[in-house]
Amino acid sequence: MVAPSNSRCTELAHPDLINFGVSIFIVVGILVSYLPQHYKIIARRSSRGLSPMFVLLGTVSGTASIANILTLPESTRDMDCCKEIGGFPCAAAMLGIVQIAVQWSCFFFIMLLFLIFFPRASDTVEEQDTDMPTWKEAVLVLGVSIAFFVVSLFGSVVFVYAIPSHVRGWANFLGLLASLLAAIQYLPQIAMTWRLQETGSLSIPMMIIQTPGSFVFAASLYARLGPRGWSAWGLFIFTGFLQGILLTMALSFVWRDRKARQAKGVDVANGGDLGIGTERTPLLDGER
Repeated sequence: MVAPSNSRCTELAHPDLINFGVSIFIVVGILVSYLPQHYKIIARRSSRGLSPMFVLLGTVSGTASIANILTLPESTRDMDCCKEIGGFPCAAAMLGIVQIAVQWSCFFFIMLLFLIFFPRASDTVEEQDTDMPTWKEAVLVLGVSIAFFVVSLFGSVVFVYAIPSHVRGWANFLGLLASLLAAIQYLPQIAMTWRLQETGSLSIPMMIIQTPGSFVFAASLYARLGPRGWSAWGLFIFTGFLQGILLTMALSFVWRDRKARQAKGVDVANGGDLGIGTERTPLLDGER
């Protein structure tokens, strides 16, 4: 047994059941929160409305985040304690890592769905807008995501086993990179959603769950890692704030469209729309 780890291992050997329950709830919540996004892309059979840069930066940010928490000395110390404590205490101690791993896996799946259901040239004219992303951009997202994963894996192995004295610097670099990319990630998506004036395949239920969930997640990581783990939990504070902006925009568009439909329904009921329609009026409206 390594002497410096004794006190920490003793602490981990007696996990707080309340904290354990909250952590399990967060893991399940992360998984459930991404399901609406997965479902919406599959149901629409289109990823139109998702920005390639949003998907790319989110995937790379997630990769940097999981590499960050795996290489933080606090995390490796806890993993070492698994050799000295029981299975349940070890599982409880690893839940912080599991939370980030689940989130990374879910977003990686979004990246795959984005590629699989990316609008092709044979799709509708609306989806052939020259301002919309191209197939080459979608493939580039996959290539860069995989390349960064390989670089992060190789770099982490080198720092952990070859130059452990600098591993905290590497972990903090990954954490800063993850936070920066998470912040930048939402800018292209906000721009695309604003340009489209609709959510497209972007899931509002996902954002409704994740926006407050990001702050809960950050608090959970803070409880485990403390102030020195700022590079891990700081990411989710950034994410929650920017996602809240995107959610507000998306909800405003939904509310606007709903009001427009209601106004149109009232107009039709009052005998309106019987004259000349606008250029957006369906050709068969008068036959209903």
